Amino acid sequence: MSVEIEVKFYVSDIKNLKYRLEVLGARSVQPRTFEVNLRFDTPSGKLASSKQVLRLRKDKLARITYKGPSKDVDGARSRQEIETTVGDFESTFELLKAIGYKVVMIYEKFRTVYRLDNVLVSLDELPYGQFVEIEAGDTEEIRNVSNKLGLNWELRVSNSYSSLFDRLQRVQSLPFRDLTFANFVGLQISADALGVTPADIVS
Repeated sequence: MSVEIEVKFYVSDIKNLKYRLEVLGARSVQPRTFEVNLRFDTPSGKLASSKQVLRLRKDKLARITYKGPSKDVDGARSRQEIETTVGDFESTFELLKAIGYKVVMIYEKFRTVYRLDNVLVSLDELPYGQFVEIEAGDTEEIRNVSNKLGLNWELRVSNSYSSLFDRLQRVQSLPFRDLTFANFVGLQISADALGVTPADIVS
């Protein structure tokens, strides 16, 4: 069984984090890449109610992913993850619809990925802000890398990107369903509205 262990941080300056990674000798795994994600569920919302995720992603490849309910492991988020590459994004989309799933949310982001030792560090640019996601085999490795990057561990973000969006929709009464760059044109989103604090600012 594949298990994902990760921590997210909201940051104010993603370019500075990129510079720090390069100074530390991190290796580029994926250049800045645009991705679109389709989140599926049953008409009754069975997956969401049981804290499961079924996602179809398209960047340079197409991938389908299942994620189980998450749990806290020493401050990191751990959950079962099953992911595989598919040959055709559109055909997989039609297949999921044919067996009864529907798209409940579309979300977009730009992602840049580095590897530092055995740890993957993703620099994520979403329509509502910038984040660093650190993934490794255990929490200690994640914490060590976050310290090297000057990130405040106590300010890590426990919520998923979609959960942050749910909060933002409530706080700002957003009229749209999807977390896309087009929907956020002209909007200024504060950290307070997201309920987060930049982890890269030393007070």
